[in-house]
Amino acid sequence: MSQTRILALVGSLRAASINRRLAEAAARTAPAGVEITLYEGLADIPFYNEDLDVADAVPAAAVALREAVAATDAVLLVTPEYNGTLPAVLKNAIDWASRPYAAGVLKGKDVAVISASISSNAAKWSHDDAVKALGVAGANVIEEASLNFGAIGSRFAQTHPADDAEALTQLAATVRLLTDSVAAKANA
Repeated sequence: MSQTRILALVGSLRAASINRRLAEAAARTAPAGVEITLYEGLADIPFYNEDLDVADAVPAAAVALREAVAATDAVLLVTPEYNGTLPAVLKNAIDWASRPYAAGVLKGKDVAVISASISSNAAKWSHDDAVKALGVAGANVIEEASLNFGAIGSRFAQTHPADDAEALTQLAATVRLLTDSVAAKANA
């Protein structure tokens, strides 16, 4: 099989975000032939507005996101939970990537969702909202690849997720399931 490219979209913009660290750890678990790239431009994308989404005038940051998603085989969405739901930056990314309607770059794209929060709820509400929005956008959400981390404030306070054997095993399984789905589609 050729190189599998996975784009990680992280919903926390903080440089020291545990969600970002989880995405970094997931990238380290990628087997040979799988490349996971963390997308760096979510903060630059204006809120979705149909008045901005017109031919030859789409904001450059939105075009860059669409091109990055289109150029990958799958998306790994890593989300914290803000006030019981999906962070605006991720919802905005889904909105831009879902357009044009019924033909956006998310249509048919394999996606796995990892959620993590300081609460014991493990950002499951955010996870559910992400799955809903991605499904409406036409993405192929790989539910069995889902992963939820709770109490991350204490669990990863002194340790990077890449140094947590259980977390690495879980992240590797998510990456494998996402990669297997991409391979199955390519071999169908």
